[in-house]
Amino acid sequence: MNEVRAVIRPLGEPGDLGWVVMAHGEQYAKEFGWDNSFEALVARIVADYAAGHDPSREAAWIAALDGRRVGSVFCVADEGGENTATLRILLVDPAARGHRLGSRLVARCVDFARGAGYERIRLWTNGILAAARGVYLAAGFRLVEEEPHHSFGADLIGQVYELDLSA
Repeated sequence: MNEVRAVIRPLGEPGDLGWVVMAHGEQYAKEFGWDNSFEALVARIVADYAAGHDPSREAAWIAALDGRRVGSVFCVADEGGENTATLRILLVDPAARGHRLGSRLVARCVDFARGAGYERIRLWTNGILAAARGVYLAAGFRLVEEEPHHSFGADLIGQVYELDLSA
């Protein structure tokens, strides 16, 4: 019996950045019907990270199954506060679900943020993303804000979650 090898590795191999953008664009269009404005948002996040992240305060990871990219997550400094990190663009390919990759990616991000000295970590998501919400809640995040909005060609409920890292 062949065992699938699931790994989380630092982002940095050729093609990683482009894959993150492409995978988000394709997956969210297919699963939720979101338009290319979502892919453009992801492209801006990835480009900003690539253009000048501080490796002591920001990092990103790729999940792979048998060497094939199937997931990602980024930990970046929050624009609103020096002691706050932001978890961004968590993704796990539907074909790779069931390997706890989402939980492992979030744990890697949280551990990094804690080690980098952040006091809290926040994330923005949408209510329709139930699987991701389950991962965030299981990791200890709590919902701190909700607001309806129209983005990516859809009516959505934006949600902000936060985790206190000082405890």
